[in-house]
Amino acid sequence: MVNGNAIAYNVAAFISTLFLLEFGADKFVDHTAIVAHRTGIPDTVIALLTAGAEWEELVVVIASLAQGRPSLAVGNIIGSAISNILGAFSLGLLFRPKGSHVKFDRSSRIYSLFLLIITTFITPITYFSHRTIWLVCGSILIALFAIYLISIGWAISRGSLTAPEGSDDDSSDDESDASSIESTRSVRRRRHEIQASQEEREPENRNELDQRVGGSPEVVVVTNVSRRRRRRSLGYHIWFLVLGFLAICLAGYVLSHAAINVTDAIGISDVLFGIIILAIATTLPEKFVAVLSGNRGHIGILVANTVGSNVFLLSLCLGIIMVDTSGNFNGGNVNIPELCILWGSTLALTITVWYGERFDRWVGGTMLLGYIAFIVLEFTVIHHVADSS
Repeated sequence: MVNGNAIAYNVAAFISTLFLLEFGADKFVDHTAIVAHRTGIPDTVIALLTAGAEWEELVVVIASLAQGRPSLAVGNIIGSAISNILGAFSLGLLFRPKGSHVKFDRSSRIYSLFLLIITTFITPITYFSHRTIWLVCGSILIALFAIYLISIGWAISRGSLTAPEGSDDDSSDDESDASSIESTRSVRRRRHEIQASQEEREPENRNELDQRVGGSPEVVVVTNVSRRRRRRSLGYHIWFLVLGFLAICLAGYVLSHAAINVTDAIGISDVLFGIIILAIATTLPEKFVAVLSGNRGHIGILVANTVGSNVFLLSLCLGIIMVDTSGNFNGGNVNIPELCILWGSTLALTITVWYGERFDRWVGGTMLLGYIAFIVLEFTVIHHVADSS
């Protein structure tokens, strides 16, 4: 019998956690851009080092394996990788400011190609779940993830990952974008404080203030905000970057478990649930970050978030599943159409980063429509045929 109270509680937890998710994504995008500019590191590399905020996916994978549900884990990994491209990257392209010019930097192109190589490697291996093949390839994937992280550190130390042409101007624009967002919020708060305090002051004090700033208290507010902001250290922005990252991870963990509880109460197959419902729930952080990154013109963060997330999923997370299960599933494996869609979407991402700068909005719209079609086909055709056979 369906427990209505349990479902209502988990739905409420799911909805309330969306606010934490929005907070984390907002802080992550703003302060990633500032830290990247302050340290002279491309924002692409900063976002890659955080592995696209996919650490909550690792928690979900380990929890699923511990509960004896490897089909749920592998479905979540493949579904999340598809959702990151067709559902998140596409939104970032669509929400790009009108009139702005998209330019993917050298780092974005290198790592998108690296992702395509990994995806090409795992696509046939995932389908042919043989014990020996999975043990060997799972170990290779885990090693590849370690090499991936080491390569980022090496590239930073050697300076081989550089910002695009005119990086000074681009970095200044990134900082000014983040600064304007932060200053706007501070201006609103300070404006209310000054208006409240002015009501308690003597009229002559208020007149004196107006004379000093030409009758515009907002000028004083902006000046104070600018002075206070100049005093903020690099550690301040790193702290908020980490805070946003942790908030994203926590939100993804709560969202995924709430979705698991709701779906268990309703009852559908582990693979279908993992590849659609759980994948959408656990990639909500990526969608928030993608929308904010695209809307604020941080294209480097947008690409790094997508590529970093999928490299994390398809190397470390999938490698752990292969080593732990050795190809034995209790609820079935993913199907050929799903793996083909994963590879095709990764190829589309790589082509867009390398050659599709002029048609980014068209690509984003096509990807999003393709993801909607994929969800419909999953419920109506792909798993319906698989379950029948």
